This record gives sequence, C-alpha cells and structure tokens, in this order.
Amino acid sequence: MRWNTWIVTAALAASVVFAQDAPAPPPPPAASATAQMETAVIPVKTLNGDSFNRLVRLLGVFHGANLSGDDKLRTIVVYAPKAQIAQIRQVIDQLDRPGSEAAVGRNIEMTLSFLLCSVRPPAQASPLPADLEPVAKQLRAATQYKEIQLLDVVPLRLQEGKQTQENWRIPRSLQGSNYTDANIQVTPENVGRKDAGRFVRISDLRISLSLPVTNVNQRQNLNTGGDFLEGQKTVLGKMSGTEEGTAIFVVVEVKVLD
Repeated sequence: MRWNTWIVTAALAASVVFAQDAPAPPPPPAASATAQMETAVIPVKTLNGDSFNRLVRLLGVFHGANLSGDDKLRTIVVYAPKAQIAQIRQVIDQLDRPGSEAAVGRNIEMTLSFLLCSVRPPAQASPLPADLEPVAKQLRAATQYKEIQLLDVVPLRLQEGKQTQENWRIPRSLQGSNYTDANIQVTPENVGRKDAGRFVRISDLRISLSLPVTNVNQRQNLNTGGDFLEGQKTVLGKMSGTEEGTAIFVVVEVKVLD
C-alpha cells in the first residue's frame, strides 16, 4: 500500500513539474486595429481656397482619423475606421455647399464706381477722384468715349461664401423727376492667393439699373464674375446710357478686411 501511494505521489509531482515547464498556450488571436482601418478619397465639389482649408480643420474633431486635404485638387484623403469614414462623408455633404458654416468666412469690402461716359467732348472738364483718373484715361484711350463723369460710388460689405443683395438709389442729377435705382447681387466664393497677391473669386455679380429713357425707366443688366485682385480697380463692362452716344461703366475694387 505504501509503495502504491509513493508511486501516485511521484506521478502527481512529475505532472506538476511538466505543467510548469510547458509553455502556456497562445491566446486566441485578437482583432487587429489596423485591419479595421480603411482609406477613402472624398471629393469636395463647392469649397476651395480658404473655405476648403476651413473644412479640413473642422474635420479635426474626428479623433483617431488621419486627414489630408489638397485645396487645388479639392480632395480629402481619410484613413480611419469604416464607421468614422461614413460620419466624415456625412459632415462633408452637409458643409460642402454655398452658405454653409464652412463656406462663410472672411469679411470683404467691395466698392462699385458708376461712370457715365459720352462720345461728345465735355464743354468743361469734370474732375474725377484721383484714384479714378487712371481708369478714365484708359477708357478714353481704348474706347470712343471722351467725357467721363462719376455718377456714384456704392460701398458693399460682403462675407466670403455668402450671397449679398443691395438696393441703391443713384442721385437724381441724371434724370430730373425720375430716379435711377441699382439692384446689386454679389456672391464672393472664396479668398485666395496668387503671385500678384490676394484675390476674391466672385462666382456671381449681377447689377441691374433702372434708367430713365424718354420719361420711361428701362432696365439695363450686367452679369459677370471672376477673380478680382485686392486693391486693383477693374472695369466690369458697360450698359447703355440715358441718351444716344452714352454708356455707363462699372468699376469694382475689393479689399479683404480680415
């Protein structure tokens, strides 16, 4: 009996030793964090320039997502979990539109100068503000118009990415008892930078004038857009004047305030 007991005890002791020497079985494979990550290339349709960069900064609230944006390609590359990519897409869809929080940005000052031009030489010189004299000189050299008078200057306060509408009444000196009103609609898309300096990209600029012609007001329209260099006066175009041989030119200048 003692012999059997010793054998059993030895066998148990040996099993304990073998159990301690044997390596522990590996744990079940854990799901790899990188296996859950995906890469997505998301195009941005509306926002560009500073408003595009503002969108990329807003997306920084998604912790754990790696974001890289290029405003010239208008593309955002995202490396993040699949569920987070879906959330990022949803945010971009909401903000990638005119007038959104991402689109509305810097304040812009725009000045519109209305010039009345005539092919008839002036009876006497009509002095213009000094900053408009170079524009008048260019108009006289490039067109048939010799007399150039300043009708009015319309200052506008704009905001990047937001449409602005303004109604303005031009002085009565043109038309006696009638009046000339100007309806102006401007959409500054974004502020950007070129080699020459900052510019304001205007996607839509519409000016509508109600002009008195033979005691009846007629509507003249000017629709344009483009990139306007900060601090530079640009002639937008012309509209027919109140009399034969006359025209109204509109000169625009923009300044970014912040």
